[in-house]
Amino acid sequence: MIVGTLKGFDQTINLILDESHERVFSSSQGVEQVVLGLYIVRGDNVAVIGEIDEETDSTLDLGNIRAEPLNSVVH
Repeated sequence: MIVGTLKGFDQTINLILDESHERVFSSSQGVEQVVLGLYIVRGDNVAVIGEIDEETDSTLDLGNIRAEPLNSVVH
């Protein structure tokens, strides 16, 4: 999951995110946050865009959140 401040977008949903970071989930460790900074995401890689409640987000204990890996995509 990539979290950042939306700075711009175009008609094909290409996104420009500032102050962004990727949250990497693991089944054995807490959530790792990888700093990305200014980041451009191609529109065909976007599945969901939403607004984060910063107050709620700041209360999350990311070190204790675990998640199982997603299953492979079957075509």
